Amino acid sequence: MNEPPLSFANLLGHEGAKALLQSAFARHKVGHAYLFRGPAGVGKKRSAFTMAKYIHCRRPIAKDVCNGCIACKKVESDSHPDLMKVLPDGAFIKINQIRDLQPFLAFPPLESDYRVIVLVDVHTMRHEAANALLKTLEEPPPNTLLILTADEATKLLPTIVSRCQVVPFHRLPDPLVVKLVLARAEITREEALLLATVSDGSPGKALLLTTTELLSFRKELTAIFMNSIQGQPTTVEEVMNLARQAATFKENLIELFYLLKIWIRDLMCLTLGMPASFLINQDLLPALLSARQGSKIEDLSRKFGLIEQACAQLARNCDRELVCEVLFFGLL
Repeated sequence: MNEPPLSFANLLGHEGAKALLQSAFARHKVGHAYLFRGPAGVGKKRSAFTMAKYIHCRRPIAKDVCNGCIACKKVESDSHPDLMKVLPDGAFIKINQIRDLQPFLAFPPLESDYRVIVLVDVHTMRHEAANALLKTLEEPPPNTLLILTADEATKLLPTIVSRCQVVPFHRLPDPLVVKLVLARAEITREEALLLATVSDGSPGKALLLTTTELLSFRKELTAIFMNSIQGQPTTVEEVMNLARQAATFKENLIELFYLLKIWIRDLMCLTLGMPASFLINQDLLPALLSARQGSKIEDLSRKFGLIEQACAQLARNCDRELVCEVLFFGLL
């Protein structure tokens, strides 16, 4: 899957965010810290590195990078000496990663007017790491730009948020997600439409679904769950086997749980008498229509809550297979 070069022109959507950042640069009013906040997979990280490239570009043209200068090439090859990125180490950003920034901050930029630090998914920071970062945000070195990205649904220290200029990001409309997915994955338009629908306006999620077996496993799981609703029992051995399979998705398990949540949501819609056009999982329509006969809102609400609990347990780094076992026994 080939990614186009980093540039504002190649960022689909988020026109407000792009205009804000371009204007700040053009007016020489670049802040010391920005927080890109919004749903997962909508382009926050790519926007952050595009901004870093724009800052370093030696010949910016028409409010965009030139993609030809040595600085642009170094950013693309991840070799620019004035750009540092901090990504979660496993599930979290750890305090040692924040402490490791200090040598980078101790000297002036080598080749650019700014040092740029991109911290991805700062909502994964532990409390001690967040406090260490706060010290840098409170007293930022000169000629330093920090760009943080975070999911909107996760709480951050209010003191961190208050020391950043918040740039909001939003879900993309389905036609835009379809366009992006078709440009980067070899799938049909019909498949792209399904991916856009189930990904809730997140190109990142849609593209993830093209490279994993999440959709096919979700279809297998929901078929078993719907059989259970209709009175067809599942053995303990089958449930344990499903849990083992689900755990193999590792860091993408949360996306499987999201797919299960929208399946429950669709069943709730049908049970309440809403038309089939309201459903997200259009590819599961026949099975959903069949399963609604045995569905009760109270039971579906309970199951939705179980999936929410499982998501919270994953966030606390609980054993994946055990989380899946408890969830699946609760759903069946």
